[in-house]
Amino acid sequence: MSRLRLTLACWDYDRTRALADGRVRPEGIDLNLLPLEVEETFFRMLRGREFDASEMSLSSYCVSLLRDDPAFIAIPVFPSRFFRHSCIFVSAKSGIREPKDLVGKRIGVPEYQMTAPVWIRGILADEYGVDPASVEYFTGGEEEPGRDEKLKLDLPSQFRVTPIPADKTLSAMLAEGEIDALHTARTPSTFYSRPDDVSRLFPDFVPVEKAYYQRTGLFPIMHVIALRRDVYLENRWIARSLYKAFVEAQKVAYENLRVTSAMISMLPWQVAAVEEAVTELGADWWPYGVQENRAVLDTFLRYHHEQGLSKRRLQVEELFAPETFEAFKI
Repeated sequence: MSRLRLTLACWDYDRTRALADGRVRPEGIDLNLLPLEVEETFFRMLRGREFDASEMSLSSYCVSLLRDDPAFIAIPVFPSRFFRHSCIFVSAKSGIREPKDLVGKRIGVPEYQMTAPVWIRGILADEYGVDPASVEYFTGGEEEPGRDEKLKLDLPSQFRVTPIPADKTLSAMLAEGEIDALHTARTPSTFYSRPDDVSRLFPDFVPVEKAYYQRTGLFPIMHVIALRRDVYLENRWIARSLYKAFVEAQKVAYENLRVTSAMISMLPWQVAAVEEAVTELGADWWPYGVQENRAVLDTFLRYHHEQGLSKRRLQVEELFAPETFEAFKI
């Protein structure tokens, strides 16, 4: 019997590697996995719908859901999660010393709709009282000039968003003091090349992020796996088949990380890091599924709406293929 051929674009994560090398094969599917950088994957899928399925920014996916005839539907697999306190960078020329100092400042973001800045703005609002509308945002390439929003936005007037000049980058502008701070997913190059000019708002960020998790129980979700809706509607069984395969591939990664006789990564204290993750976040510290992630997803959807990216507040039930909400039991 022939298998359905699907192409999936997704970065080379430890939790997806068993899918890439064939140790895990989705039922009924011949999977062609392209290990592309996330920016390329998002751009090509959102602009051209080039793949049958792909990793996708949670924020951009939510933006797409509210368009006429939405092009994608997701499964509750989250290849990227990230605590984002470490991703707020400030210029030495800005005078910013603590979160409240951000009010009234010029904040760079590669794209306003990016998931990482949505989380950063939400955390700053909830935890430190920094209203997302109290600053001015400047968008553009972090390291390369000419970046723009992958999907066009129609924001409420209280959010001031301006593209930077076509020949400039946010990383250089931060070091020069042309912007005061940067909310981003990637550490800007000037953090390393010009350490006297660029620093983190939270230099010792790990204790801050641990305290945030202990207080809120939230491990922020960055990306989902999105299927082209036309492909899904022709073969609705693929949502459950792919979900099961991602879960199995993640189990392989968990098992590899828990081996103590040898280390799967080059991190010298991998064993200690795994034990710490279990202590702080639990044995399944990177959960897939809807119910296990309802609180973190609902928080994100609130942020998305509050920041003008969704005209109405989406509900968790709207995000995922219904076949992935429950499973059979024996």
